[in-house]
Amino acid sequence: MPSPAPRRRRLEASDRRAAIVETATGLIAERGYRGLTVQSLADACGMTVAGVLHHMGSKDGVLVAVLEHRDVVDAASALEESQGQDVRAFLDAIMLRNLRQPEIVRLYSVLGAEALDENHPAYEYFAERYKRSRTEIQDHLAGHVPDPAATAAHVLVIMDGLQLQWLRDLDGFDLLHHWGLLADAVLGG
Repeated sequence: MPSPAPRRRRLEASDRRAAIVETATGLIAERGYRGLTVQSLADACGMTVAGVLHHMGSKDGVLVAVLEHRDVVDAASALEESQGQDVRAFLDAIMLRNLRQPEIVRLYSVLGAEALDENHPAYEYFAERYKRSRTEIQDHLAGHVPDPAATAAHVLVIMDGLQLQWLRDLDGFDLLHHWGLLADAVLGG
């Protein structure tokens, strides 16, 4: 007589959702968003499609949850690494973290460009994210630079542009060196 199949442990809804997001992050980094299917995600999670949709709502919901999760994890890591110092230390820590995860930076860059289309599922997410980022940087720069709003916009342009150059030449382009030079020029040494 064959032994019974092992019983799956039932996770709390928040833990199940976190596990789905973690698995989806890996699959999207590997295959891209267009290469992700709800069926492949369900298979990788050991769930049914209905189960994934119950927790995530839709494939679009998965994408937004992955992006939001990445923001939370990266911000917490950068805050810890910068030890709550000034905005420059925080931005340096973001760039260092990104240097350690080129596949995630590539995914984010591609999705950010695709989401310029108003019909893209992450259009609102990226629009809000850039607005929030500019405002947060601007608030930290107030009183330290003559035009905090313009400087915040410049910082984001520099970060995004440098990361694109780096992604095209991972071994030959020194991301941190170029970031340091431009951040010194824009934010002050």
